[in-house]
Amino acid sequence: MSEQRTRPVVYAVWLIIASVVGWFAAFQLTVEKFALLENPTDPLACDLSPFIQCSTNLESWQGSVFGFPNPIMGLTGWMAPLVVGVAILAGARFPRWFWALFGVGVTFAFGLVCWLIAQSLYDLFVLCPWCMVTWAVTIPTFFATVVHLTRNGTFTRNAKVRAAADQAMMWVPLATILAFAVVIVLAQLQGLDFLGEMAKLLF
Repeated sequence: MSEQRTRPVVYAVWLIIASVVGWFAAFQLTVEKFALLENPTDPLACDLSPFIQCSTNLESWQGSVFGFPNPIMGLTGWMAPLVVGVAILAGARFPRWFWALFGVGVTFAFGLVCWLIAQSLYDLFVLCPWCMVTWAVTIPTFFATVVHLTRNGTFTRNAKVRAAADQAMMWVPLATILAFAVVIVLAQLQGLDFLGEMAKLLF
């Protein structure tokens, strides 16, 4: 078994980077939430335009989908991949059940992000800057985790499939770029629709 498979350094480093970025975005959203609660009528620092802002998201029910502000999930949830990444670099090896649970957690985060993207584009008609930072690290983390769980034997014991997954990791950046491109195109199309609806109301 190769050293890359027993100690996936690149994957571990990405988990650490993604966790730091994701946690910082969640922290900033938490600060903005406090500012919004303290001064509900004042614009937030991340309110850049009617279409790019945090206020609408934070004040909506989607911003507290489980009964508490979504950024709290980020503050706590990003600790898991951070710990896993550091542990891998330290030489830790986890059992199959652990990776399965980790995969469930990452998949849940990815599904939630996809749902929030849809809500932002088609219900709230705004894009939250710090939310987009979270999306930018959650999506590639999901892709990389799926590939890693395939190559480390969590999903399958088939040697050929695991070997193919080793090669598939290099395609994660491309898959991420394509996913971002889809979101950008949808945002542009929805932005045009949003502006059209606003024009009808004004004129």
